[in-house]
Amino acid sequence: MAQSLTTQATDLAAAKMAAVNEFIMHHVSDSHEWAPFGKAIELPAWLSVHGLMLVIGATILITLFGLIYRHKDPVPHGWTNLLEMFVLLVRNQIAVPFLGEKDGRKMAPLFCTFFFFILCLNLMSITPLFPAATANINVTGALALVTLGFMIFGGMVKNGVFGFFKAFVPHGVPLPLLFLLTPLEILGMFIKAGALAIRLFANMLAGHIVIFALLSLLVIFGLFALPVLALVILVFFLELLVAFLQAFIFTLLSAVFIGQLYHPEH
Repeated sequence: MAQSLTTQATDLAAAKMAAVNEFIMHHVSDSHEWAPFGKAIELPAWLSVHGLMLVIGATILITLFGLIYRHKDPVPHGWTNLLEMFVLLVRNQIAVPFLGEKDGRKMAPLFCTFFFFILCLNLMSITPLFPAATANINVTGALALVTLGFMIFGGMVKNGVFGFFKAFVPHGVPLPLLFLLTPLEILGMFIKAGALAIRLFANMLAGHIVIFALLSLLVIFGLFALPVLALVILVFFLELLVAFLQAFIFTLLSAVFIGQLYHPEH
């Protein structure tokens, strides 16, 4: 009898673990089914859930900057003051220091777009309604490709085609070593862009899996796992910090990589 009860308890725990694992994988993976309020909404074949999150994120930013932001106010306050604070942070602490005054101000809109778009998607993903679009390597890879495009084509426009490739030739290196180092320098440019995509994707994916894995202990063990809620709350606030931090780091590294090819002499 005792063995039978133990077997039943083991089977029940295994079934719960399988259900929890399926739920976590469904939340962090892309699909055509979105269930914001428990009821599944089937999306058309041409639109995935993460694609929809991109549209919603862009709509939120357009609303913030197009309707709520009051650029004509002599003294900014409320949302306008908050948004301007982040804009000045990106322009004065990221764009200008790494690209110079002229190029930094010219490129500031790009870096502000990176920062606010990634931050918006990150903050959306830590709410129960929205899946984690930045936990999708395709999304972060597309953002990194934008950075790579500015690194390559922007560098060519800024310094010319010859000047662009000259930046990959180390100075004072013996000629035989150049045949080894120059291809590695060019390869390093693509590796930097890939690292941008993987860093953002991996951090957001790991954070969501950790939170859901901890919550799953409540589903499997019931009230015995109630103390784990304190750890979940701690991880949630850590994830909130990571949402801001990853948006800042992606923007910062994009400025560093672009600035290296815009001004190779430095």
